[in-house]
Amino acid sequence: MLMNYLQVSKVITLPCGVTIKNRFVKTALSETMATDDHQPNHLFNRLYRQWAIGGAGIVITGNVMVDRHALAEPGNIVVDSDRVLPKLRQWAADGTINDTQLWMQLNHPGRQSPKMFSSRPVAPSAIPITGKNRRAFESPRALTANEIKELVQKFVKSAVIAQKAGFTGVQLHGAFGYLINQFLSSKMNHRTDDYGGSIENRMRFLTDIYQGIRKACGPKFPISLKLSLTDIDVTGFTQRQFEMVIKKMAALGIDMIEIAGDDYENSQIGFSGQAHFINQLVNVPIALSGGFRHISAMEEALGRQDASLIGVCTPMAFMTDMPNQILRSRYQPFVLPLSTGSNRLDDKLKSIIVTSYCEEQIRRIAEGKQPKLYRNAWLSMLAGIQLHGIKGLKPRRAQ
Repeated sequence: MLMNYLQVSKVITLPCGVTIKNRFVKTALSETMATDDHQPNHLFNRLYRQWAIGGAGIVITGNVMVDRHALAEPGNIVVDSDRVLPKLRQWAADGTINDTQLWMQLNHPGRQSPKMFSSRPVAPSAIPITGKNRRAFESPRALTANEIKELVQKFVKSAVIAQKAGFTGVQLHGAFGYLINQFLSSKMNHRTDDYGGSIENRMRFLTDIYQGIRKACGPKFPISLKLSLTDIDVTGFTQRQFEMVIKKMAALGIDMIEIAGDDYENSQIGFSGQAHFINQLVNVPIALSGGFRHISAMEEALGRQDASLIGVCTPMAFMTDMPNQILRSRYQPFVLPLSTGSNRLDDKLKSIIVTSYCEEQIRRIAEGKQPKLYRNAWLSMLAGIQLHGIKGLKPRRAQ
């Protein structure tokens, strides 16, 4: 039975005129399966075909790097040349069946490129990473103004290649401390030129990228932006500045903004309250991602206008047809409480545990195997080592 009375089943039309068949967004999940020269292979084709068949209106790829000298993770795809077009075309063909929108997430890690990839990463300013993961990253050097302009063009070029290949849109990764976010934060951006100082200047890198892509790819090509509430910082990127970025991007014509948070279903008011306020700021569709597991929570988020679309990530690493299961009344929520047996270790290693588990499951799906469900977190970390060697367990982000 089709549950077409659910709000998640309803179509939505983006500002660019593209209609999305439902409100489900499979948000970015790094595949880390690229070839040694950072190209996609048959594994991507099979994986994304399964996600497309699975029913999400929009499927967003994992991190695609715009510069092969600045990687974020093992096995990243790099799109910087037309020579990758044949392989991208097959990926896009498989990922757009079933009336699925397939958007390529474009990213540059900036100072957050681990030392195993970058001996001297670049950043808005020469400010090293501090905190518990600092040893995983080298100190960055500040970009010159010309280098910033060159990086803008790298984003634009990658978007143009994606469009040529048949991807139906792109997403700019402005969250989780990567380069776009580094420009937005005054804690990481101490520049005194046109790319630093006021929030208007600090968002110039982002707006230049967006406007460059819009000019090159045209008015009917969906462009989205990913931001995260976890990046809000009273000393670097305030709530008010976060809202200013959203309003500016809406005014420029962005087609969708994804807001990542902590855990919508278990947040008392913080996540849902902020989401509701943000969704009232602009007419641009807002996708919320973070912690959605139950249909009731998805419907509540849409019903009280906290969001226009629902982002799902981790469950779709082992349940590629989650949207179809929900829409066909076959869905049973499954929470995966991976644990090492120690609460202290679970908290310390949470990111590595979840990342390793998801990468293992999507690799299995890409290889034509069934996902492997278990709760022993040590097994997921062992899987990470088997996939990437010991570097699979090294920190990939500052936090």
